[in-house]
Amino acid sequence: MEHSLLVWLLPTLALVAGVAIGFLIARLLPNAVPNSTQRQLDDIQERFDSYQNEVVTHFNSTAALVKKLTQSYQDVQEHLSEGANRLALDEQTRQRLLAALHADSAQATRERLTPPRDQEPPRDYAPKAPNSPGMLDEHYGLKK
Repeated sequence: MEHSLLVWLLPTLALVAGVAIGFLIARLLPNAVPNSTQRQLDDIQERFDSYQNEVVTHFNSTAALVKKLTQSYQDVQEHLSEGANRLALDEQTRQRLLAALHADSAQATRERLTPPRDQEPPRDYAPKAPNSPGMLDEHYGLKK
């Protein structure tokens, strides 16, 4: 009897000890894993915020540079216009210079091209004459 009790008691004690050790390990280890996951998430969020700030800074500096370029272009146009007024020998030359200068600026501000209005888009069906049967008519294409 003692031998059969020992056969059942040792595995039972091992099972209880295993459950207790497993419970303790399960309680201690999950706390470490979320911390590393949270750190990774915080790191990714920080990198994303940094990237967003970089994009905003890039577009702000681009807008400032384009504004500066536009102002420089206007200054050059004004300088050329003043030079044409002051340095032209006669009125006809002055008018030609100013017309050429303004023609260049008018081309720069032209509007977006639009497609012609009189063109029809291509059809995916055969056109039919008025009062004639269409392609789906049962007598279409048959000679009488």
